[in-house]
Order: sequence, then structure tokens, then C-alpha cells
Amino acid sequence: MHADLDSLLTALYVLADDLLPPRTGAGRRPRITDAELIALAVAQIVLQCHSERRFLRLARRRLCHLFPYIPQQPGYNKRLRRLAPQICMVIGHLARISPSFGDRLRLLDSTPVPCGASRETVRRSELAGWAAYGYCKSHSRFFWGLRLYLLCAADGMPISFCLAPANEGEREVAAAMLERARGEGLLTGGEIIVSDKGFSGAEFERIVASLDATLIRPDRKDEQPRFGKLGGVRQWIESTYQTTKSQLSLESHGGHIPEGVWARVCQRMLALAAGVWHSWLLWEAHHIDAPGRHFIHYDH
Repeated sequence: MHADLDSLLTALYVLADDLLPPRTGAGRRPRITDAELIALAVAQIVLQCHSERRFLRLARRRLCHLFPYIPQQPGYNKRLRRLAPQICMVIGHLARISPSFGDRLRLLDSTPVPCGASRETVRRSELAGWAAYGYCKSHSRFFWGLRLYLLCAADGMPISFCLAPANEGEREVAAAMLERARGEGLLTGGEIIVSDKGFSGAEFERIVASLDATLIRPDRKDEQPRFGKLGGVRQWIESTYQTTKSQLSLESHGGHIPEGVWARVCQRMLALAAGVWHSWLLWEAHHIDAPGRHFIHYDH
């Protein structure tokens, strides 16, 4: 096993093919399986091809030895949107089998996912009613779109994630996501969840405690010191978000309808999970690099 794109896609295909249920029902079987399409979707992200048409042209030259059939762009787009639940299933499985799943530390935060930059887009977009105006304190700017909420391990492995309107309360959304994660067995009890000041509040801490977890966040100026600034630990999730934006093109998702935005965000979370998981495989096999997000191995 080597740190290259072919090795990553082959390992992911084998895992997804074993995990996903076989196709049943009448009708002609597709020329590309769900597992192959999931691996192809990850290739698009790690090769940093925002355009599906451009990526599929590249894949016919670069990846034809791995994929006997590569669909046209309309079919690829429709299949990818329908596969969002299966992609989430693969992400959850990768999280559970990753060595970092046994670590009790979890990182919680949200980040903007812009969906438009002009008033005309806001007025005419099919995302209107879901996307909304919000404010990003980290960059001191307003934006129109959604927020991605991510609960991850210290190495960046996604444990749970969701999208919500940019103006929706962060604590309410995060509480619902954590409760869902506990119901799915992705929170098993005893975790220490590190968040930022935006998740402060006695009610939110009670919700986290009811899930048998402990919330730790930086101290606010108007309260008694408890945990300090936590700058070093907080930097881990900021680094994870930077990876999703700079290397996995989160803010350039290109989705125009709710199903498309959700599928493309899932596609990027899968690429993140697959990259972290594969780095653990390489470390266990060869003890090369420290496990983490080494996407430079796959983007050329």
C-alpha cells in the first residue's frame, strides 16, 4: 500500500463495496456500481476539480485503469445526489473503524458555507427558504448561505455533521446533531467535547451532560475562569476546517438546489474521512508520516 491516489481509491472502493447492500429489484443494472461512484466522487474532490464536466474528462484519461466505465455529467450528478444517504453511511463506518474513534476527545464547531454573493442570486435561488443571511465572527463578514456543523475527532475524522440556515441558533442545531449522534452510536458516553464561546450557556451544557459527555470551551470575559483560552486545542478544528476549504473546496461546492448542496458537502466530508482513514492504514502498515490529513499525496 502506497500514499497515492490509486491506493486510496482502491481501498475505499473495497470498503464501500463490502459495506453497501447489493442492488435489488427489476431493471438493467447500472454500468458503474454505487461503490465505484463513491470512489470516483472522492477522486473529484482530492484532485480539486470543481467542475464535474472537467473532472469526468480528466478521469477518462487519468483513472480509466480503475473505472471501466465513467458516466456522463448528467448521470454522474443525478447518481451522486441519490447516493447521499449511502455516502453518510460510509462516513459513519470510517469513523467507527478509525483508531481515533476510541479517543474520548471530540471537537465541535461550525463554519460558513456560502451559497450566493449577489442580491439577484438570493432572490432567485432555489435555496431561498433554507439558506439565509448570517455573520461570521472569524472573518468579520456577513454571508448568505448555510453553516456546516462538525463534530470530529482530534485527527479531523468526521464523527457527525449537518447543515443549517446561517441565521439559526448554533446551540440548538449543535444539540440536535449531538443527540442524533448519540442515537446512532457515534457518541458512546464519556467524551470530552471542546467547542468555542459560541456554544456557551447553562442549557447547552445540561444537554451535553445528559448525553454522558462533558463540554469544555474557552472562558468568556464576563464569567469566572474555568478552562482558560484553550487556544492550542481549538486550533485543531480550525486546521480541519482550513483543510476542507483550501484542499477540499468546501466554499466552492457549486450546489444550486438543496439536494445538490447536501450531496456535495457529503462528498467533501467523505473525502476528508477517507483521507484520514487511509493515513492511519499507511501508518499501521509502514509507519510513514503521522496519521492525519495528508492530501498532498493524492492531488497530483
